[in-house]
Amino acid sequence: MLALMPHLNERQLRLAAAVEARALGYGGVSTVAQATGLARGTIHRALKELMDPQAQSAVDHIRAAGGGRKKLALQHPRMLKRLQVLVETSTRGDPMSPLLWTCKSTRELAGALSREGYPVSADTVSRYLSGLGYSLQANLKTLEEGAAHPDRDGQFQHLNGQVRNFLRGGAPVISVDTKKKELVGAYINRGREWHPQGKPERVRTHDFIDPEETKAIPYGIYDVAKNQGWVNVGVDHDTASFAVASIRRWWNSMGCEQYPDAARLLICADGGGSNGYRIRLWKSEMQGFVDETGLQVTVCHLPPGTSKWNKIEHRLFSHISMNWRGRPLVSHEVVVRLIGATKTKTGLKVKAKLDKRKYPLKVKVSDEAMRSLNIKPHAFHGEWNYTIRPRSSGRIR
Repeated sequence: MLALMPHLNERQLRLAAAVEARALGYGGVSTVAQATGLARGTIHRALKELMDPQAQSAVDHIRAAGGGRKKLALQHPRMLKRLQVLVETSTRGDPMSPLLWTCKSTRELAGALSREGYPVSADTVSRYLSGLGYSLQANLKTLEEGAAHPDRDGQFQHLNGQVRNFLRGGAPVISVDTKKKELVGAYINRGREWHPQGKPERVRTHDFIDPEETKAIPYGIYDVAKNQGWVNVGVDHDTASFAVASIRRWWNSMGCEQYPDAARLLICADGGGSNGYRIRLWKSEMQGFVDETGLQVTVCHLPPGTSKWNKIEHRLFSHISMNWRGRPLVSHEVVVRLIGATKTKTGLKVKAKLDKRKYPLKVKVSDEAMRSLNIKPHAFHGEWNYTIRPRSSGRIR
């Protein structure tokens, strides 16, 4: 069609497009219109001409090259510039903007232009926006709260150096974090999956949270060297006790078997949340874990404002979300099974267990208890980087 178009007059072109659209069947008009640039209405009129040749209203009249109504952009040269002003995000705070606090749909944009003396349809606005380099886009999470810490890069260099050191020595390195809490019940879960036609999963029309409905709190441990994940699915509260208990369950179920000769462990954690560097209970519970296992545990926290850079987000949690997309999480058993079924072509394997234990809130750790901890801060930002050693030489396996 594209090779033939320059050699056809206006009538021949629309008839050839109609023949092609009819041969394609359902959706042919839209496909040909997109490929040739002809209006869908023009192709539909040509289809009628093909069906009733006697009713051709323009058999003897062929539009000359350059004939017909001029494009709106040529009739109103300032219209495109005005369209850009309307759609630019810089107008959000402008009290004179006619689209302040409204959805910038093509219909709204067309209405605003028409009120300013530029009569245009929503479809035409869509074509002009595409020509100007605009497209429909969703929000992208890239902005972290607060200003970047001046030692952010230095902390990443320190953390990476620790990771390399542990991996070279064959010691385990894990990335830990709590995944977003999930409502358990017949709630919508974004995404789609294959079902028999007309038989989608039925879920509630509104996601009003029922206080009696339980939640699933997945705390993940990702083994950087083995490309394996462990997820402890809690049902109570996301506390520091729950975080350390999750690490303990990973070590007792997987870690000690994978690393039978390990004497030390590196934990990469966010700077906040249940495993934050300011949380006293996190350090107190971690000391208990160290005393039980005899491991020497080094903890390196990601600098403030970089939680989405944690490896577990991209190596584990993202694949879990893709695996259960479009599937209502109707029970804790479903959550555990879907997490445990997560796999990737690169070899990721995940195990998950349900944790029904209670983890009370507002547990206080006294100053005396803190002084009893065997914690050695690193020279570089000791509040973010520290090593916890056993308080006794005994080692429990």
